[in-house]
Amino acid sequence: MRRASVAVIGAGVVGASVAYHLARRGWRDVLVLDRAAGPGEGSTGRATGGFRAQFASDANVRLSLLARERLSTFRDETGVDPGLVAAGYLWLARRGQDLEALRAALAVQRRNGFLDAREIDAREAAALNPAVNPEGLLGGTFAPSDGFLRPLAILDGYLRAAKRLGVTVKWNAEVTGLRRGDRGVEAAQVGRDWLPVDAVVNAAGAWAGGVAALADVIVPVEPLRRQALASAPFDGLPETMPMTIWVDDGFHARVRDGRVLALMPTPGDPDDPTSTKVDPAWVSTVTRIARERIPTLRDADFEGGIAWAGLYEMSPDGHALLGAAPGCANLILANGSSGHGVMHAPALGLLAAEILSEGRASSMDTTALDPGRFAGGLVERRELL
Repeated sequence: MRRASVAVIGAGVVGASVAYHLARRGWRDVLVLDRAAGPGEGSTGRATGGFRAQFASDANVRLSLLARERLSTFRDETGVDPGLVAAGYLWLARRGQDLEALRAALAVQRRNGFLDAREIDAREAAALNPAVNPEGLLGGTFAPSDGFLRPLAILDGYLRAAKRLGVTVKWNAEVTGLRRGDRGVEAAQVGRDWLPVDAVVNAAGAWAGGVAALADVIVPVEPLRRQALASAPFDGLPETMPMTIWVDDGFHARVRDGRVLALMPTPGDPDDPTSTKVDPAWVSTVTRIARERIPTLRDADFEGGIAWAGLYEMSPDGHALLGAAPGCANLILANGSSGHGVMHAPALGLLAAEILSEGRASSMDTTALDPGRFAGGLVERRELL
């Protein structure tokens, strides 16, 4: 390809979704560039596959509802099953302040049209997940339509469908320069070659800030390490167990492919913000907590399991950056999802394609996601579920 109408930087699930939706709208000469050797080697391949609409912000609730709508036709459009399973999300509160936060989130969800979630008491929480230690529980919320999906299946589906529509995907293709002119970004450098472009989409995930800097654009997206622990095969919990989350410390657990996944927020590596090393102390802590919260896991073999780490792409306010970069109209940002990139990728790809095609998103109001919101300084981060 000697010229690209759009160069999408990043072939993770968001970038693949953008490319697919552009091609579906009739764009030609769409090029996806990724520095990895093949699909799934970045953050998408390390995602654990949760899907929910139980958020505490309007924008994230609306993104989830739009993504779920897009996923309902995913198999017909791409030929790949996204693995969407409505196993439910069970949020548990042990403090009054956490229960109030869940109630406030319910109000946000309802005003945005998500009516499936409901408040539950401690007795119903124990009935929804009998494996949970009920000690100290005050109650929580539950939405049966939340659940799980398959990140690599969604990536595979979008890449396959995009290629059928004429999109070119290049691996081992790191973008090392973006040349600007009067109309914005005019060319992207890959190796020694400069590729003329009409527009660029920055879907580089945790590395989005560095990519934007190539065009002298500041994007306040930073990497944050998140770790996961999967037990050795364990049949003591059903695959249909809802994602179960304790609000106060964020510990959560689910079953995937016959293994128990135990997850809990951890600080990033202070020495290397892009580190994906697993912290042995974290593994020990999360193992202990898992066995306290779900007593049957005392029989699960976490020591013989698998632990890994990936990177979230964190924005200052916990919302994605979607739209033209300030001062560079043909550089479209589709990053900063703050841990929700896989579940929101079907919506973000559609919306980015609408912005490029029509100058604005038409499927939902994206004002809260506009990158220009940071132009006057960093936005105070709100506590988001």
